[in-house]
Amino acid sequence: MRILLEIKNVFKETCSTTFTLLKIMIPISIIVKILAYYGLIKVIGDYLSPVMNVVGLPGEFGLVWATAMITNIYGALVVFFNLSLVNMYSVAQVTILACMILVAHTLPIEARIAQKAGVRLWFTVFFRVFFAFILGLILSLIFSTFGLFKSENKILWQPSIVNPTLTQWALGELRNYVMIFLIILGLLLLMRFLKNTGIIDKFNNFLKPSLRLIGMSKDAAPIAIIGTTLGLAYGGGLIIKEANSNVLSKKDVFYSLSLMGLSHSLIEDTLLMLAIGASIFGVLIGRVIFTIIVMILLIKIMKYVSKKTFEKYFVNY
Repeated sequence: MRILLEIKNVFKETCSTTFTLLKIMIPISIIVKILAYYGLIKVIGDYLSPVMNVVGLPGEFGLVWATAMITNIYGALVVFFNLSLVNMYSVAQVTILACMILVAHTLPIEARIAQKAGVRLWFTVFFRVFFAFILGLILSLIFSTFGLFKSENKILWQPSIVNPTLTQWALGELRNYVMIFLIILGLLLLMRFLKNTGIIDKFNNFLKPSLRLIGMSKDAAPIAIIGTTLGLAYGGGLIIKEANSNVLSKKDVFYSLSLMGLSHSLIEDTLLMLAIGASIFGVLIGRVIFTIIVMILLIKIMKYVSKKTFEKYFVNY
Protein backbone atom coordinates (compact mmCIF):
# COMPACT_ATOMS: atom_id res chain seq x y z
CA MET A 1 0.00 0.00 0.00
CA ARG A 2 2.85 2.35 0.90
CA ILE A 3 4.59 1.58 -2.39
CA LEU A 4 1.44 2.46 -4.36
CA LEU A 5 1.16 5.74 -2.46
CA GLU A 6 4.79 6.54 -3.23
CA ILE A 7 4.26 5.81 -6.94
CA LYS A 8 1.13 7.97 -6.95
CA ASN A 9 2.98 10.90 -5.36
CA VAL A 10 5.86 10.53 -7.80
CA PHE A 11 3.41 10.47 -10.73
CA LYS A 12 1.87 13.73 -9.48
CA GLU A 13 5.32 15.29 -9.11
CA THR A 14 6.20 14.14 -12.62
CA CYS A 15 3.07 15.70 -14.09
CA SER A 16 3.74 18.96 -12.25
CA THR A 17 7.42 19.09 -13.25
CA THR A 18 6.72 18.16 -16.89
CA PHE A 19 3.91 20.72 -17.10
CA THR A 20 6.30 23.40 -15.81
CA LEU A 21 8.84 22.47 -18.49
CA LEU A 22 6.23 22.34 -21.26
CA LYS A 23 4.99 25.82 -20.40
CA ILE A 24 8.52 26.95 -21.19
CA MET A 25 9.36 24.67 -24.11
CA ILE A 26 6.21 24.78 -26.26
CA PRO A 27 5.93 28.56 -26.85
CA ILE A 28 9.69 28.91 -27.32
CA SER A 29 9.76 26.00 -29.79
CA ILE A 30 7.06 27.75 -31.84
CA ILE A 31 9.00 31.05 -31.80
CA VAL A 32 12.20 29.29 -32.87
CA LYS A 33 10.34 27.57 -35.71
CA ILE A 34 9.12 30.96 -36.94
CA LEU A 35 12.66 32.40 -36.74
CA ALA A 36 13.98 29.50 -38.79
CA TYR A 37 11.17 29.80 -41.35
CA TYR A 38 11.95 33.47 -42.03
CA GLY A 39 15.71 32.90 -42.25
CA LEU A 40 16.60 34.97 -39.19
CA ILE A 41 18.94 32.28 -37.87
CA LYS A 42 21.08 32.65 -41.00
CA VAL A 43 21.28 36.38 -40.38
CA ILE A 44 22.59 35.75 -36.87
CA GLY A 45 25.05 33.22 -38.29
CA ASP A 46 26.42 35.87 -40.67
CA TYR A 47 27.07 38.19 -37.73
CA LEU A 48 28.93 35.40 -35.95
CA SER A 49 31.30 34.83 -38.86
CA PRO A 50 34.02 37.20 -37.51
CA VAL A 51 33.81 35.46 -34.12
CA MET A 52 34.52 32.13 -35.80
CA ASN A 53 37.61 33.60 -37.44
CA VAL A 54 38.96 34.70 -34.03
CA VAL A 55 38.94 31.08 -32.80
CA GLY A 56 40.52 29.81 -36.00
CA LEU A 57 37.36 28.54 -37.67
CA PRO A 58 35.92 29.27 -41.12
CA GLY A 59 33.23 31.95 -41.18
CA GLU A 60 30.51 29.56 -42.37
CA PHE A 61 30.67 27.82 -38.98
CA GLY A 62 28.87 30.89 -37.63
CA LEU A 63 25.64 29.52 -39.11
CA VAL A 64 26.27 26.14 -37.45
CA TRP A 65 26.79 27.71 -34.02
CA ALA A 66 23.85 30.09 -34.44
CA THR A 67 21.61 27.15 -35.32
CA ALA A 68 22.83 25.26 -32.25
CA MET A 69 22.27 28.20 -29.91
CA ILE A 70 18.80 29.02 -31.20
CA THR A 71 17.45 25.56 -32.07
CA ASN A 72 19.40 22.50 -30.87
CA ILE A 73 22.44 20.32 -31.53
CA TYR A 74 20.67 18.15 -34.10
CA GLY A 75 19.69 21.19 -36.14
CA ALA A 76 23.29 22.39 -36.05
CA LEU A 77 24.55 19.00 -37.21
CA VAL A 78 22.27 19.11 -40.25
CA VAL A 79 23.82 22.48 -41.20
CA PHE A 80 27.31 21.09 -40.55
CA PHE A 81 26.73 18.06 -42.77
CA ASN A 82 25.51 20.28 -45.59
CA LEU A 83 28.71 22.30 -45.32
CA SER A 84 30.90 19.20 -45.10
CA LEU A 85 29.58 18.03 -48.49
CA VAL A 86 31.48 20.84 -50.19
CA ASN A 87 34.27 21.65 -47.71
CA MET A 88 36.96 19.72 -45.85
CA TYR A 89 37.59 20.39 -42.17
CA SER A 90 40.33 19.26 -39.81
CA VAL A 91 39.76 17.37 -36.56
CA ALA A 92 40.96 20.48 -34.71
CA GLN A 93 38.37 22.72 -36.40
CA VAL A 94 35.53 20.27 -35.78
CA THR A 95 36.60 19.80 -32.15
CA ILE A 96 36.63 23.54 -31.49
CA LEU A 97 33.22 23.96 -33.11
CA ALA A 98 31.85 20.94 -31.22
CA CYS A 99 33.00 22.29 -27.85
CA MET A 100 31.46 25.70 -28.51
CA ILE A 101 28.19 24.00 -29.47
CA LEU A 102 28.25 21.76 -26.40
CA VAL A 103 28.57 24.73 -24.04
CA ALA A 104 26.12 27.05 -25.83
CA HIS A 105 23.11 25.40 -27.48
CA THR A 106 19.30 25.42 -27.20
CA LEU A 107 19.58 28.68 -25.26
CA PRO A 108 15.99 29.93 -25.61
CA ILE A 109 14.69 26.82 -23.83
CA GLU A 110 17.55 25.98 -21.47
CA ALA A 111 18.10 29.58 -20.33
CA ARG A 112 14.38 29.90 -19.67
CA ILE A 113 14.47 26.69 -17.61
CA ALA A 114 17.36 28.12 -15.59
CA GLN A 115 15.39 31.34 -15.15
CA LYS A 116 12.38 29.41 -13.92
CA ALA A 117 14.63 27.64 -11.42
CA GLY A 118 15.81 31.01 -10.11
CA VAL A 119 18.85 32.18 -12.13
CA ARG A 120 18.70 35.45 -14.04
CA LEU A 121 18.24 35.05 -17.78
CA TRP A 122 21.02 37.51 -18.64
CA PHE A 123 23.56 35.58 -16.57
CA THR A 124 22.79 32.18 -18.12
CA VAL A 125 22.97 33.47 -21.69
CA PHE A 126 26.10 35.55 -21.12
CA PHE A 127 27.82 32.84 -19.05
CA ARG A 128 27.31 30.09 -21.60
CA VAL A 129 28.01 32.11 -24.77
CA PHE A 130 31.06 33.85 -23.27
CA PHE A 131 32.66 30.69 -21.94
CA ALA A 132 31.82 28.77 -25.11
CA PHE A 133 33.91 31.38 -26.94
CA ILE A 134 36.69 31.23 -24.31
CA LEU A 135 36.84 27.43 -24.50
CA GLY A 136 37.00 27.62 -28.30
CA LEU A 137 39.77 30.22 -28.11
CA ILE A 138 41.83 28.17 -25.62
CA LEU A 139 41.53 25.02 -27.72
CA SER A 140 42.42 26.96 -30.86
CA LEU A 141 45.59 28.29 -29.22
CA ILE A 142 46.55 24.85 -27.88
CA PHE A 143 45.93 23.06 -31.20
CA SER A 144 47.73 25.67 -33.31
CA THR A 145 50.68 26.02 -30.90
CA PHE A 146 51.37 22.30 -30.71
CA GLY A 147 50.15 21.40 -34.20
CA LEU A 148 47.50 19.00 -32.93
CA PHE A 149 44.67 17.29 -34.85
CA LYS A 150 45.56 18.60 -38.30
CA SER A 151 44.20 15.53 -40.10
CA GLU A 152 40.86 15.59 -41.89
CA ASN A 153 37.89 14.72 -39.71
CA LYS A 154 36.05 11.46 -40.34
CA ILE A 155 32.27 11.53 -40.09
CA LEU A 156 30.94 8.30 -38.60
CA TRP A 157 27.23 9.11 -38.55
CA GLN A 158 25.06 11.39 -40.61
CA PRO A 159 21.46 12.42 -39.87
CA SER A 160 18.95 12.46 -42.68
CA ILE A 161 18.80 15.98 -44.12
CA VAL A 162 15.10 16.67 -44.38
CA ASN A 163 12.80 19.67 -44.27
CA PRO A 164 9.81 18.42 -42.24
CA THR A 165 6.30 19.64 -42.89
CA LEU A 166 4.51 21.53 -40.14
CA THR A 167 2.63 18.36 -39.18
CA GLN A 168 5.82 16.27 -39.06
CA TRP A 169 7.52 18.94 -36.94
CA ALA A 170 4.56 19.05 -34.51
CA LEU A 171 4.51 15.25 -34.18
CA GLY A 172 8.26 15.24 -33.59
CA GLU A 173 7.90 17.82 -30.84
CA LEU A 174 5.07 15.79 -29.28
CA ARG A 175 7.27 12.67 -29.20
CA ASN A 176 9.98 14.70 -27.49
CA TYR A 177 7.56 15.90 -24.81
CA VAL A 178 6.35 12.36 -24.12
CA MET A 179 9.97 11.23 -23.81
CA ILE A 180 10.68 14.06 -21.35
CA PHE A 181 7.72 12.95 -19.22
CA LEU A 182 8.91 9.33 -19.15
CA ILE A 183 12.51 10.26 -18.32
CA ILE A 184 11.47 12.61 -15.51
CA LEU A 185 9.17 9.91 -14.15
CA GLY A 186 12.06 7.45 -14.13
CA LEU A 187 14.40 9.96 -12.51
CA LEU A 188 11.95 10.86 -9.76
CA LEU A 189 11.30 7.18 -9.01
CA LEU A 190 15.04 6.60 -8.84
CA MET A 191 15.57 9.63 -6.59
CA ARG A 192 12.78 8.51 -4.25
CA PHE A 193 14.28 4.99 -4.07
CA LEU A 194 17.77 6.32 -3.38
CA LYS A 195 16.48 8.62 -0.63
CA ASN A 196 14.40 5.94 1.08
CA THR A 197 17.24 3.41 1.04
CA GLY A 198 19.84 5.89 2.30
CA ILE A 199 21.98 5.45 -0.80
CA ILE A 200 21.71 9.11 -1.69
CA ASP A 201 23.17 10.14 1.70
CA LYS A 202 26.15 7.83 1.16
CA PHE A 203 26.54 9.21 -2.34
CA ASN A 204 26.51 12.79 -1.02
CA ASN A 205 29.10 11.97 1.61
CA PHE A 206 31.29 10.33 -1.03
CA LEU A 207 31.16 13.43 -3.23
CA LYS A 208 31.45 15.88 -0.35
CA PRO A 209 35.28 16.28 -0.53
CA SER A 210 35.22 16.90 -4.30
CA LEU A 211 32.36 19.38 -4.04
CA ARG A 212 34.04 21.16 -1.14
CA LEU A 213 37.12 21.54 -3.36
CA ILE A 214 35.19 23.67 -5.84
CA GLY A 215 32.98 25.23 -3.15
CA MET A 216 29.63 23.54 -3.82
CA SER A 217 27.20 22.10 -1.29
CA LYS A 218 26.73 18.32 -1.13
CA ASP A 219 22.95 18.90 -1.23
CA ALA A 220 23.21 19.87 -4.89
CA ALA A 221 25.21 16.77 -5.87
CA PRO A 222 22.48 14.32 -7.00
CA ILE A 223 20.67 16.76 -9.28
CA ALA A 224 23.91 18.23 -10.60
CA ILE A 225 25.04 14.71 -11.50
CA ILE A 226 21.75 14.05 -13.32
CA GLY A 227 22.08 17.29 -15.27
CA THR A 228 25.70 16.73 -16.26
CA THR A 229 25.15 13.15 -17.38
CA LEU A 230 21.64 13.24 -18.90
CA GLY A 231 20.88 16.85 -19.76
CA LEU A 232 19.93 20.28 -18.47
CA ALA A 233 16.25 19.91 -19.28
CA TYR A 234 15.98 16.89 -16.96
CA GLY A 235 18.32 18.23 -14.26
CA GLY A 236 16.79 21.69 -14.60
CA GLY A 237 13.30 20.27 -14.25
CA LEU A 238 14.27 18.59 -10.98
CA ILE A 239 16.01 21.73 -9.77
CA ILE A 240 12.84 23.76 -10.43
CA LYS A 241 10.96 21.30 -8.23
CA GLU A 242 13.62 21.35 -5.49
CA ALA A 243 13.96 25.15 -5.62
CA ASN A 244 10.21 25.62 -5.25
CA SER A 245 10.22 23.36 -2.19
CA ASN A 246 13.20 25.24 -0.69
CA VAL A 247 15.30 22.06 -0.47
CA LEU A 248 18.22 23.80 -2.18
CA SER A 249 19.60 27.21 -1.25
CA LYS A 250 19.80 30.02 -3.79
CA LYS A 251 23.56 29.52 -4.04
CA ASP A 252 23.10 25.75 -4.60
CA VAL A 253 20.67 26.42 -7.44
CA PHE A 254 22.92 29.09 -8.96
CA TYR A 255 26.06 26.96 -8.86
CA SER A 256 24.30 23.78 -9.99
CA LEU A 257 22.83 25.46 -13.06
CA SER A 258 26.13 27.17 -13.82
CA LEU A 259 27.86 23.79 -13.67
CA MET A 260 25.20 22.23 -15.91
CA GLY A 261 25.45 25.14 -18.33
CA LEU A 262 29.09 24.31 -19.05
CA SER A 263 28.86 20.51 -18.88
CA HIS A 264 25.60 18.70 -19.35
CA SER A 265 24.44 15.63 -21.25
CA LEU A 266 28.00 14.32 -21.16
CA ILE A 267 26.88 10.96 -22.56
CA GLU A 268 24.57 11.65 -25.53
CA ASP A 269 26.00 14.98 -26.68
CA THR A 270 29.60 13.79 -26.41
CA LEU A 271 28.84 10.74 -28.54
CA LEU A 272 27.20 12.97 -31.16
CA MET A 273 30.31 15.12 -31.42
CA LEU A 274 32.62 12.12 -31.59
CA ALA A 275 30.47 10.82 -34.45
CA ILE A 276 31.15 13.93 -36.55
CA GLY A 277 34.90 13.55 -36.10
CA ALA A 278 35.67 15.67 -33.03
CA SER A 279 38.40 14.59 -30.61
CA ILE A 280 37.48 13.27 -27.17
CA PHE A 281 40.34 15.40 -25.83
CA GLY A 282 38.21 18.49 -26.40
CA VAL A 283 34.58 17.41 -26.19
CA LEU A 284 34.92 15.44 -22.98
CA ILE A 285 38.27 15.69 -21.20
CA GLY A 286 38.95 19.31 -22.11
CA ARG A 287 35.38 20.44 -21.44
CA VAL A 288 35.22 18.78 -18.01
CA ILE A 289 38.59 20.23 -16.93
CA PHE A 290 37.51 23.65 -18.25
CA THR A 291 34.22 23.39 -16.32
CA ILE A 292 35.97 22.58 -13.04
CA ILE A 293 38.38 25.51 -13.44
CA VAL A 294 35.61 27.97 -14.33
CA MET A 295 33.44 26.78 -11.43
CA ILE A 296 36.30 27.20 -8.95
CA LEU A 297 36.89 30.74 -10.24
CA LEU A 298 33.16 31.57 -10.26
CA ILE A 299 32.64 30.40 -6.68
CA LYS A 300 35.73 32.29 -5.49
CA ILE A 301 34.55 35.47 -7.22
CA MET A 302 31.00 35.16 -5.89
CA LYS A 303 32.36 35.10 -2.32
CA TYR A 304 33.15 38.79 -2.79
CA VAL A 305 29.63 39.57 -3.99
CA SER A 306 27.30 40.74 -1.23
CA LYS A 307 24.10 38.83 -0.53
CA LYS A 308 22.05 41.87 -1.56
CA THR A 309 23.86 42.19 -4.91
CA PHE A 310 23.67 38.45 -5.53
CA GLU A 311 19.93 38.32 -4.95
CA LYS A 312 19.31 41.48 -6.98
CA TYR A 313 21.34 40.71 -10.11
CA PHE A 314 21.99 36.95 -10.25
CA VAL A 315 18.85 35.23 -8.94
CA ASN A 316 15.21 36.14 -9.41
CA TYR A 317 13.43 34.82 -6.32
